[in-house]
Amino acid sequence: MNIRPYSRGALSPRPCSRRALSPRPSSVPRQSGAATALSRSLLPSRFPSFFPYLMLLILLLPLPRIHASENVPARPQLRPVALKGATIHPVSGPEIPSGTIFFDKGKITALGGDVPIPKGTDVIDLSGKDIYPGFISANSVLGLMEVGAARATLDIAESGPINPNVRALTSINPDSELIPVARSNGILTAHVVPEGGLVSGQSAVIRMDGWTPEEMTVRSPAAMHVHWPDLTINRDVRAPKSVKDQQKDIDKAVKQIRESFQTARSYWQARKAGAPGFKSDLRWEALMPVFDGTLPLFVHANTMAQIEAVLAWAKEAQLKIVLVGGQDAWRMASQLKETDTPVVITLSTALPSRRDDGYDSTFGNAARLREAGVRFCMAMNGRNSEAPHERNLPYEASMASAFGLPKDEALKAVTLYPAQILGLADLGSLEVGKAATLIITSGGDPLDFPTHVEAAYIDGRLIDINNRQTRLRDKYKLKYRRNNPR
Repeated sequence: MNIRPYSRGALSPRPCSRRALSPRPSSVPRQSGAATALSRSLLPSRFPSFFPYLMLLILLLPLPRIHASENVPARPQLRPVALKGATIHPVSGPEIPSGTIFFDKGKITALGGDVPIPKGTDVIDLSGKDIYPGFISANSVLGLMEVGAARATLDIAESGPINPNVRALTSINPDSELIPVARSNGILTAHVVPEGGLVSGQSAVIRMDGWTPEEMTVRSPAAMHVHWPDLTINRDVRAPKSVKDQQKDIDKAVKQIRESFQTARSYWQARKAGAPGFKSDLRWEALMPVFDGTLPLFVHANTMAQIEAVLAWAKEAQLKIVLVGGQDAWRMASQLKETDTPVVITLSTALPSRRDDGYDSTFGNAARLREAGVRFCMAMNGRNSEAPHERNLPYEASMASAFGLPKDEALKAVTLYPAQILGLADLGSLEVGKAATLIITSGGDPLDFPTHVEAAYIDGRLIDINNRQTRLRDKYKLKYRRNNPR
Protein backbone atom coordinates (compact mmCIF):
# COMPACT_ATOMS: atom_id res chain seq x y z
CA MET A 1 0.00 0.00 0.00
CA ASN A 2 1.67 3.27 -1.12
CA ILE A 3 0.88 6.00 1.40
CA ARG A 4 2.00 9.47 0.49
CA PRO A 5 2.80 11.50 3.64
CA TYR A 6 1.29 14.91 3.89
CA SER A 7 3.60 17.72 2.86
CA ARG A 8 4.03 20.23 5.65
CA GLY A 9 4.09 23.00 3.12
CA ALA A 10 0.74 21.86 1.71
CA LEU A 11 -0.97 22.21 5.08
CA SER A 12 0.83 25.10 6.72
CA PRO A 13 -0.59 28.58 6.23
CA ARG A 14 2.94 29.96 5.88
CA PRO A 15 3.64 31.08 2.34
CA CYS A 16 5.86 28.64 0.52
CA SER A 17 6.03 26.88 -2.80
CA ARG A 18 3.56 23.95 -2.78
CA ARG A 19 4.75 22.90 -6.22
CA ALA A 20 8.31 22.43 -4.97
CA LEU A 21 7.38 20.43 -1.86
CA SER A 22 4.51 18.33 -3.22
CA PRO A 23 4.34 18.24 -7.00
CA ARG A 24 0.76 18.02 -8.22
CA PRO A 25 0.02 15.74 -11.17
CA SER A 26 -1.35 17.64 -14.12
CA SER A 27 -4.49 15.47 -14.11
CA VAL A 28 -5.51 16.56 -10.58
CA PRO A 29 -7.51 19.79 -10.57
CA ARG A 30 -6.24 22.60 -8.39
CA GLN A 31 -8.36 23.33 -5.31
CA SER A 32 -10.11 26.63 -5.01
CA GLY A 33 -8.97 29.07 -2.35
CA ALA A 34 -12.08 28.38 -0.25
CA ALA A 35 -11.51 24.62 -0.37
CA THR A 36 -7.87 25.06 0.62
CA ALA A 37 -8.82 27.23 3.55
CA LEU A 38 -11.45 24.70 4.67
CA SER A 39 -8.94 21.83 4.57
CA ARG A 40 -6.52 23.88 6.68
CA SER A 41 -9.18 24.57 9.28
CA LEU A 42 -10.15 20.89 9.54
CA LEU A 43 -6.64 19.40 9.83
CA PRO A 44 -4.53 20.13 12.95
CA SER A 45 -1.25 21.78 12.13
CA ARG A 46 0.74 19.21 14.11
CA PHE A 47 -0.96 16.19 12.49
CA PRO A 48 1.65 15.66 9.76
CA SER A 49 4.51 15.43 12.23
CA PHE A 50 3.29 12.21 13.86
CA PHE A 51 1.37 10.78 10.92
CA PRO A 52 4.27 8.55 9.65
CA TYR A 53 4.80 7.19 13.17
CA LEU A 54 1.08 6.48 13.51
CA MET A 55 1.09 4.51 10.25
CA LEU A 56 4.19 2.58 11.34
CA LEU A 57 2.47 1.68 14.62
CA ILE A 58 -0.61 0.43 12.75
CA LEU A 59 1.54 -1.72 10.47
CA LEU A 60 3.38 -3.24 13.44
CA LEU A 61 0.23 -4.13 15.36
CA PRO A 62 -0.40 -7.91 15.44
CA LEU A 63 -3.08 -9.02 13.00
CA PRO A 64 -5.97 -11.17 14.29
CA ARG A 65 -5.20 -14.86 14.07
CA ILE A 66 -7.37 -17.00 11.82
CA HIS A 67 -7.52 -20.58 13.05
CA ALA A 68 -7.96 -23.55 10.78
CA SER A 69 -10.02 -26.52 11.84
CA GLU A 70 -8.29 -28.72 14.41
CA ASN A 71 -9.87 -31.90 13.02
CA VAL A 72 -7.36 -34.23 11.38
CA PRO A 73 -8.61 -35.97 8.21
CA ALA A 74 -8.98 -39.72 8.54
CA ARG A 75 -6.55 -42.10 6.87
CA PRO A 76 -7.77 -44.61 4.26
CA GLN A 77 -9.42 -47.79 5.51
CA LEU A 78 -6.68 -50.33 6.32
CA ARG A 79 -8.67 -53.28 7.70
CA PRO A 80 -12.13 -54.66 6.92
CA VAL A 81 -14.87 -53.51 9.31
CA ALA A 82 -18.10 -55.22 10.37
CA LEU A 83 -20.79 -53.18 12.15
CA LYS A 84 -22.93 -55.72 13.96
CA GLY A 85 -26.21 -55.71 15.86
CA ALA A 86 -27.63 -52.37 14.73
CA THR A 87 -30.85 -51.74 12.83
CA ILE A 88 -29.72 -51.02 9.27
CA HIS A 89 -31.74 -48.64 7.09
CA PRO A 90 -30.59 -49.12 3.48
CA VAL A 91 -33.19 -46.52 2.30
CA SER A 92 -33.47 -48.31 -1.05
CA GLY A 93 -35.00 -51.36 0.64
CA PRO A 94 -36.59 -52.57 3.88
CA GLU A 95 -34.77 -52.06 7.16
CA ILE A 96 -32.69 -54.91 8.59
CA PRO A 97 -33.11 -55.38 12.36
CA SER A 98 -30.04 -56.65 14.25
CA GLY A 99 -28.15 -56.68 10.96
CA THR A 100 -24.51 -56.60 9.95
CA ILE A 101 -22.85 -54.37 7.39
CA PHE A 102 -19.39 -55.37 6.18
CA PHE A 103 -17.11 -53.06 4.21
CA ASP A 104 -13.52 -53.19 2.99
CA LYS A 105 -11.38 -50.68 1.05
CA GLY A 106 -14.17 -48.12 1.31
CA LYS A 107 -16.88 -50.28 -0.33
CA ILE A 108 -19.78 -52.24 1.14
CA THR A 109 -19.20 -55.92 0.36
CA ALA A 110 -21.96 -57.58 2.42
CA LEU A 111 -25.18 -56.55 4.10
CA GLY A 112 -27.87 -58.52 5.88
CA GLY A 113 -29.07 -60.30 8.95
CA ASP A 114 -26.50 -63.10 8.84
CA VAL A 115 -23.23 -62.04 7.25
CA PRO A 116 -20.12 -64.25 7.53
CA ILE A 117 -17.23 -62.30 9.04
CA PRO A 118 -13.71 -63.30 7.93
CA LYS A 119 -10.70 -63.30 10.23
CA GLY A 120 -8.81 -60.07 10.63
CA THR A 121 -11.99 -57.99 10.64
CA ASP A 122 -12.60 -55.20 13.13
CA VAL A 123 -15.99 -56.15 14.59
CA ILE A 124 -17.94 -53.37 16.32
CA ASP A 125 -21.05 -54.22 18.34
CA LEU A 126 -23.73 -51.60 17.79
CA SER A 127 -26.69 -53.22 19.48
CA GLY A 128 -29.46 -50.68 20.05
CA LYS A 129 -28.08 -48.28 17.44
CA ASP A 130 -29.24 -47.40 13.93
CA ILE A 131 -27.23 -47.12 10.71
CA TYR A 132 -28.24 -44.82 7.84
CA PRO A 133 -26.54 -43.60 4.68
CA GLY A 134 -24.88 -40.20 5.08
CA PHE A 135 -26.94 -37.15 4.18
CA ILE A 136 -26.19 -35.28 0.95
CA SER A 137 -26.43 -31.49 0.84
CA ALA A 138 -27.52 -30.81 -2.73
CA ASN A 139 -27.09 -27.01 -2.68
CA SER A 140 -24.34 -25.58 -0.50
CA VAL A 141 -21.49 -23.07 -0.23
CA LEU A 142 -19.59 -25.04 2.41
CA GLY A 143 -15.87 -24.44 1.98
CA LEU A 144 -16.41 -21.24 0.01
CA MET A 145 -17.11 -19.02 3.02
CA GLU A 146 -16.30 -18.85 6.70
CA VAL A 147 -17.60 -15.66 8.33
CA GLY A 148 -20.37 -13.86 6.51
CA ALA A 149 -19.36 -10.45 7.88
CA ALA A 150 -15.68 -10.88 6.90
CA ARG A 151 -15.26 -10.23 3.19
CA ALA A 152 -11.82 -11.85 3.12
CA THR A 153 -13.37 -15.22 4.02
CA LEU A 154 -15.97 -15.14 1.22
CA ASP A 155 -15.13 -16.71 -2.12
CA ILE A 156 -18.58 -17.61 -3.36
CA ALA A 157 -18.90 -15.44 -6.47
CA GLU A 158 -16.89 -13.93 -9.29
CA SER A 159 -17.50 -10.44 -10.64
CA GLY A 160 -19.35 -10.13 -13.91
CA PRO A 161 -22.59 -11.76 -15.11
CA ILE A 162 -21.27 -14.53 -17.40
CA ASN A 163 -18.66 -16.85 -15.83
CA PRO A 164 -19.21 -20.43 -17.04
CA ASN A 165 -15.48 -21.16 -16.68
CA VAL A 166 -15.48 -20.54 -12.90
CA ARG A 167 -14.82 -23.73 -10.90
CA ALA A 168 -15.98 -23.91 -7.29
CA LEU A 169 -13.46 -26.64 -6.50
CA THR A 170 -10.46 -24.32 -6.75
CA SER A 171 -11.82 -22.11 -3.95
CA ILE A 172 -12.85 -24.78 -1.43
CA ASN A 173 -11.12 -24.48 1.94
CA PRO A 174 -10.64 -27.97 3.44
CA ASP A 175 -9.85 -26.42 6.84
CA SER A 176 -13.15 -24.58 7.15
CA GLU A 177 -14.63 -24.80 10.64
CA LEU A 178 -18.12 -25.10 9.11
CA ILE A 179 -17.41 -28.47 7.49
CA PRO A 180 -16.96 -30.39 10.80
CA VAL A 181 -20.08 -28.68 12.18
CA ALA A 182 -22.19 -29.90 9.26
CA ARG A 183 -20.85 -33.45 9.24
CA SER A 184 -21.41 -33.80 13.00
CA ASN A 185 -25.12 -33.98 12.15
CA GLY A 186 -24.67 -36.57 9.41
CA ILE A 187 -23.99 -34.47 6.30
CA LEU A 188 -21.12 -36.39 4.70
CA THR A 189 -21.38 -35.21 1.08
CA ALA A 190 -21.96 -31.69 -0.24
CA HIS A 191 -22.72 -30.19 -3.63
CA VAL A 192 -20.78 -26.91 -3.51
CA VAL A 193 -22.30 -24.29 -5.81
CA PRO A 194 -20.89 -20.93 -6.96
CA GLU A 195 -23.08 -17.84 -6.68
CA GLY A 196 -23.12 -14.47 -8.37
CA GLY A 197 -24.01 -13.23 -11.82
CA LEU A 198 -26.27 -15.02 -14.29
CA VAL A 199 -24.11 -17.91 -15.49
CA SER A 200 -22.30 -18.55 -12.23
CA GLY A 201 -19.99 -21.44 -13.14
CA GLN A 202 -19.29 -25.07 -12.32
CA SER A 203 -20.11 -26.76 -9.02
CA ALA A 204 -18.32 -29.66 -7.31
CA VAL A 205 -19.46 -32.60 -5.19
CA ILE A 206 -17.14 -33.18 -2.24
CA ARG A 207 -16.80 -35.68 0.58
CA MET A 208 -16.69 -33.84 3.88
CA ASP A 209 -13.20 -34.93 4.88
CA GLY A 210 -9.77 -34.55 3.32
CA TRP A 211 -6.50 -32.67 3.32
CA THR A 212 -6.97 -30.90 -0.02
CA PRO A 213 -9.87 -30.01 -2.34
CA GLU A 214 -8.63 -32.66 -4.77
CA GLU A 215 -8.68 -35.34 -2.06
CA MET A 216 -12.21 -34.30 -1.08
CA THR A 217 -13.52 -34.39 -4.64
CA VAL A 218 -16.22 -36.87 -5.57
CA ARG A 219 -17.04 -35.18 -8.88
CA SER A 220 -15.86 -31.95 -10.47
CA PRO A 221 -17.38 -30.37 -12.40
CA ALA A 222 -20.72 -31.65 -11.17
CA ALA A 223 -23.05 -29.18 -12.92
CA MET A 224 -23.24 -25.81 -14.66
CA HIS A 225 -25.29 -23.19 -12.81
CA VAL A 226 -27.52 -20.42 -14.11
CA HIS A 227 -29.25 -17.98 -11.74
CA TRP A 228 -32.38 -16.76 -13.51
CA PRO A 229 -33.05 -13.06 -12.85
CA ASP A 230 -35.84 -12.06 -10.51
CA LEU A 231 -38.81 -11.07 -12.68
CA THR A 232 -40.65 -9.27 -9.89
CA ILE A 233 -41.17 -5.52 -10.34
CA ASN A 234 -41.33 -3.24 -7.31
CA ARG A 235 -44.21 -0.83 -7.96
CA ASP A 236 -43.78 1.06 -4.70
CA VAL A 237 -43.51 4.81 -5.31
CA ARG A 238 -40.40 4.80 -3.09
CA ALA A 239 -38.65 2.17 -5.22
CA PRO A 240 -35.12 3.26 -6.25
CA LYS A 241 -35.91 2.59 -9.94
CA SER A 242 -38.96 3.26 -12.03
CA VAL A 243 -41.11 0.38 -13.33
CA LYS A 244 -39.78 1.04 -16.82
CA ASP A 245 -36.13 0.89 -15.70
CA GLN A 246 -36.73 -2.28 -13.70
CA GLN A 247 -38.25 -3.94 -16.76
CA LYS A 248 -35.26 -2.86 -18.84
CA ASP A 249 -32.89 -4.48 -16.32
CA ILE A 250 -34.90 -7.72 -16.38
CA ASP A 251 -34.99 -7.80 -20.20
CA LYS A 252 -31.27 -7.10 -20.35
CA ALA A 253 -30.43 -9.95 -17.94
CA VAL A 254 -32.63 -12.48 -19.75
CA LYS A 255 -31.14 -11.39 -23.07
CA GLN A 256 -27.61 -11.92 -21.72
CA ILE A 257 -28.42 -15.52 -20.75
CA ARG A 258 -30.04 -16.26 -24.11
CA GLU A 259 -27.23 -14.70 -26.14
CA SER A 260 -24.54 -16.43 -24.06
CA PHE A 261 -26.00 -19.87 -24.75
CA GLN A 262 -26.62 -19.04 -28.41
CA THR A 263 -22.99 -17.96 -28.79
CA ALA A 264 -21.79 -21.05 -26.93
CA ARG A 265 -23.89 -23.33 -29.17
CA SER A 266 -22.45 -21.71 -32.30
CA TYR A 267 -18.99 -22.15 -30.82
CA TRP A 268 -19.76 -25.82 -30.08
CA GLN A 269 -20.98 -26.41 -33.63
CA ALA A 270 -17.96 -24.65 -35.16
CA ARG A 271 -15.63 -26.67 -32.99
CA LYS A 272 -17.27 -29.96 -33.98
CA ALA A 273 -17.14 -29.02 -37.65
CA GLY A 274 -13.47 -28.04 -37.45
CA ALA A 275 -14.15 -24.60 -38.93
CA PRO A 276 -11.06 -22.87 -40.38
CA GLY A 277 -9.62 -20.10 -38.22
CA PHE A 278 -11.38 -21.47 -35.13
CA LYS A 279 -10.21 -19.67 -31.98
CA SER A 280 -10.56 -21.13 -28.50
CA ASP A 281 -12.49 -19.26 -25.78
CA LEU A 282 -12.34 -20.57 -22.19
CA ARG A 283 -15.84 -19.34 -21.35
CA TRP A 284 -17.51 -21.21 -24.19
CA GLU A 285 -15.23 -24.22 -23.74
CA ALA A 286 -16.71 -24.61 -20.26
CA LEU A 287 -20.22 -24.90 -21.74
CA MET A 288 -19.30 -27.62 -24.25
CA PRO A 289 -20.17 -30.53 -21.89
CA VAL A 290 -23.64 -29.01 -21.43
CA PHE A 291 -24.35 -29.29 -25.16
CA ASP A 292 -22.68 -32.71 -25.29
CA GLY A 293 -25.10 -33.86 -22.57
CA THR A 294 -22.33 -34.88 -20.18
CA LEU A 295 -22.74 -31.97 -17.71
CA PRO A 296 -26.16 -31.21 -16.21
CA LEU A 297 -27.51 -27.66 -16.24
CA PHE A 298 -28.93 -26.43 -12.92
CA VAL A 299 -31.14 -23.33 -13.17
CA HIS A 300 -31.98 -21.45 -9.96
CA ALA A 301 -35.52 -20.06 -9.95
CA ASN A 302 -38.25 -19.76 -7.33
CA THR A 303 -41.33 -17.86 -8.46
CA MET A 304 -43.98 -19.13 -10.83
CA ALA A 305 -43.02 -16.49 -13.43
CA GLN A 306 -39.36 -17.51 -13.23
CA ILE A 307 -40.14 -21.22 -13.57
CA GLU A 308 -42.42 -20.59 -16.58
CA ALA A 309 -39.69 -18.53 -18.26
CA VAL A 310 -37.02 -21.14 -17.48
CA LEU A 311 -39.07 -24.03 -18.89
CA ALA A 312 -39.86 -22.05 -22.04
CA TRP A 313 -36.20 -21.14 -22.53
CA ALA A 314 -35.01 -24.72 -21.91
CA LYS A 315 -37.45 -26.00 -24.53
CA GLU A 316 -36.41 -23.34 -27.03
CA ALA A 317 -32.69 -23.95 -26.42
CA GLN A 318 -33.17 -27.76 -26.41
CA LEU A 319 -31.55 -28.10 -22.99
CA LYS A 320 -32.27 -30.58 -20.22
CA ILE A 321 -32.29 -28.78 -16.87
CA VAL A 322 -32.62 -29.32 -13.13
CA LEU A 323 -34.62 -26.67 -11.26
CA VAL A 324 -33.07 -25.37 -8.03
CA GLY A 325 -35.15 -23.42 -5.50
CA GLY A 326 -38.65 -24.14 -6.72
CA GLN A 327 -40.63 -22.40 -4.00
CA ASP A 328 -43.57 -22.21 -6.44
CA ALA A 329 -42.75 -25.56 -8.07
CA TRP A 330 -45.97 -27.09 -6.76
CA ARG A 331 -47.93 -24.58 -8.87
CA MET A 332 -46.09 -25.83 -11.97
CA ALA A 333 -46.12 -29.54 -11.10
CA SER A 334 -47.86 -30.68 -14.30
CA GLN A 335 -45.36 -28.85 -16.55
CA LEU A 336 -42.41 -30.14 -14.53
CA LYS A 337 -43.76 -33.68 -14.80
CA GLU A 338 -44.35 -33.30 -18.54
CA THR A 339 -40.77 -32.13 -19.16
CA ASP A 340 -39.30 -34.57 -16.60
CA THR A 341 -37.56 -31.70 -14.80
CA PRO A 342 -36.19 -32.66 -11.35
CA VAL A 343 -36.45 -30.08 -8.56
CA VAL A 344 -33.97 -29.36 -5.78
CA ILE A 345 -36.30 -27.83 -3.18
CA THR A 346 -34.49 -25.27 -1.03
CA LEU A 347 -35.65 -24.15 2.39
CA SER A 348 -38.96 -25.90 2.84
CA THR A 349 -39.28 -24.01 6.14
CA ALA A 350 -39.58 -20.61 4.40
CA LEU A 351 -42.61 -18.38 4.76
CA PRO A 352 -45.28 -18.31 2.02
CA SER A 353 -44.39 -16.05 -0.90
CA ARG A 354 -47.90 -14.51 -1.28
CA ARG A 355 -50.36 -13.03 1.15
CA ASP A 356 -53.16 -15.30 -0.01
CA ASP A 357 -51.09 -18.51 0.20
CA GLY A 358 -51.84 -21.00 2.93
CA TYR A 359 -49.40 -21.05 5.82
CA ASP A 360 -48.31 -24.56 4.72
CA SER A 361 -47.83 -23.78 1.02
CA THR A 362 -44.05 -24.04 1.33
CA PHE A 363 -44.06 -26.82 3.91
CA GLY A 364 -46.19 -29.02 1.64
CA ASN A 365 -44.24 -28.33 -1.55
CA ALA A 366 -42.41 -31.68 -1.53
CA ALA A 367 -45.57 -33.68 -0.85
CA ARG A 368 -47.40 -32.02 -3.74
CA LEU A 369 -44.52 -32.64 -6.15
CA ARG A 370 -44.39 -36.29 -5.11
CA GLU A 371 -48.13 -36.67 -5.71
CA ALA A 372 -47.66 -35.21 -9.21
CA GLY A 373 -44.82 -37.65 -9.96
CA VAL A 374 -42.09 -34.98 -10.11
CA ARG A 375 -38.59 -36.08 -9.12
CA PHE A 376 -37.21 -33.99 -6.27
CA CYS A 377 -34.78 -33.75 -3.39
CA MET A 378 -34.39 -31.30 -0.51
CA ALA A 379 -31.59 -28.89 0.34
CA MET A 380 -30.72 -25.62 2.05
CA ASN A 381 -30.90 -22.40 0.05
CA GLY A 382 -27.18 -22.28 -0.76
CA ARG A 383 -26.67 -18.73 0.47
CA ASN A 384 -23.67 -17.76 2.56
CA SER A 385 -26.02 -16.90 5.44
CA GLU A 386 -27.13 -20.54 5.55
CA ALA A 387 -23.68 -22.18 5.46
CA PRO A 388 -23.24 -22.10 9.27
CA HIS A 389 -26.65 -23.81 9.57
CA GLU A 390 -26.09 -26.53 6.98
CA ARG A 391 -26.36 -29.08 9.78
CA ASN A 392 -30.12 -28.35 9.86
CA LEU A 393 -30.68 -30.09 6.52
CA PRO A 394 -32.36 -33.17 8.11
CA TYR A 395 -34.92 -30.91 9.75
CA GLU A 396 -35.93 -29.42 6.39
CA ALA A 397 -36.98 -32.94 5.40
CA SER A 398 -38.59 -33.41 8.80
CA MET A 399 -40.81 -30.38 8.22
CA ALA A 400 -41.92 -31.76 4.86
CA SER A 401 -42.69 -35.06 6.59
CA ALA A 402 -44.98 -33.23 9.01
CA PHE A 403 -46.92 -31.76 6.06
CA GLY A 404 -47.79 -34.73 3.91
CA LEU A 405 -44.51 -36.30 2.77
CA PRO A 406 -44.23 -39.92 3.96
CA LYS A 407 -41.46 -40.54 6.47
CA ASP A 408 -39.48 -42.87 4.19
CA GLU A 409 -39.75 -40.37 1.33
CA ALA A 410 -38.47 -37.57 3.57
CA LEU A 411 -35.39 -39.65 4.38
CA LYS A 412 -34.83 -40.40 0.68
CA ALA A 413 -35.12 -36.66 -0.05
CA VAL A 414 -31.78 -36.03 1.69
CA THR A 415 -30.03 -39.31 0.79
CA LEU A 416 -31.05 -41.35 -2.25
CA TYR A 417 -32.85 -38.68 -4.31
CA PRO A 418 -30.05 -36.08 -4.29
CA ALA A 419 -27.61 -38.85 -5.26
CA GLN A 420 -29.83 -39.75 -8.23
CA ILE A 421 -30.28 -36.14 -9.36
CA LEU A 422 -26.54 -35.45 -9.05
CA GLY A 423 -25.62 -38.73 -10.76
CA LEU A 424 -23.78 -40.18 -7.75
CA ALA A 425 -24.26 -43.90 -8.27
CA ASP A 426 -22.03 -44.85 -5.30
CA LEU A 427 -23.93 -42.79 -2.72
CA GLY A 428 -27.38 -42.28 -1.27
CA SER A 429 -28.18 -45.78 0.01
CA LEU A 430 -26.57 -48.77 1.72
CA GLU A 431 -26.10 -51.47 -0.93
CA VAL A 432 -23.39 -53.93 -1.88
CA GLY A 433 -20.87 -52.24 -4.14
CA LYS A 434 -21.64 -48.71 -2.95
CA ALA A 435 -19.37 -46.48 -0.88
CA ALA A 436 -19.30 -47.14 2.85
CA THR A 437 -20.45 -43.60 3.64
CA LEU A 438 -22.80 -43.90 6.58
CA ILE A 439 -23.81 -42.59 9.99
CA ILE A 440 -24.49 -44.35 13.28
CA THR A 441 -27.19 -42.78 15.42
CA SER A 442 -28.24 -43.10 19.03
CA GLY A 443 -31.41 -44.87 17.96
CA GLY A 444 -34.49 -43.33 16.41
CA ASP A 445 -35.27 -41.19 13.41
CA PRO A 446 -32.25 -39.10 12.24
CA LEU A 447 -34.69 -36.42 11.05
CA ASP A 448 -35.78 -35.88 14.64
CA PHE A 449 -34.03 -33.42 16.96
CA PRO A 450 -33.42 -35.78 19.92
CA THR A 451 -31.51 -38.28 17.74
CA HIS A 452 -27.73 -37.82 17.82
CA VAL A 453 -25.10 -38.89 15.33
CA GLU A 454 -22.56 -40.88 17.35
CA ALA A 455 -20.14 -41.90 14.58
CA ALA A 456 -19.66 -41.53 10.84
CA TYR A 457 -17.74 -43.30 8.09
CA ILE A 458 -16.78 -41.77 4.75
CA ASP A 459 -15.52 -44.33 2.21
CA GLY A 460 -14.89 -46.74 5.07
CA ARG A 461 -12.85 -44.22 7.08
CA LEU A 462 -13.95 -43.42 10.65
CA ILE A 463 -14.39 -39.65 10.75
CA ASP A 464 -13.83 -37.31 13.69
CA ILE A 465 -17.26 -35.74 14.27
CA ASN A 466 -16.08 -33.30 16.92
CA ASN A 467 -16.02 -29.63 15.96
CA ARG A 468 -15.33 -26.22 17.38
CA GLN A 469 -18.82 -25.93 18.84
CA THR A 470 -18.68 -29.29 20.64
CA ARG A 471 -15.21 -28.49 21.98
CA LEU A 472 -16.45 -25.18 23.39
CA ARG A 473 -19.48 -26.95 24.87
CA ASP A 474 -17.28 -29.52 26.62
CA LYS A 475 -14.86 -26.84 27.79
CA TYR A 476 -17.52 -24.81 29.58
CA LYS A 477 -19.35 -27.85 30.90
CA LEU A 478 -16.09 -28.77 32.60
CA LYS A 479 -15.77 -25.24 33.98
CA TYR A 480 -19.17 -25.36 35.65
CA ARG A 481 -18.61 -28.87 36.95
CA ARG A 482 -15.46 -27.65 38.68
CA ASN A 483 -17.26 -24.64 40.13
CA ASN A 484 -20.24 -26.70 41.28
CA PRO A 485 -18.91 -30.09 42.45
CA ARG A 486 -21.53 -32.60 43.51
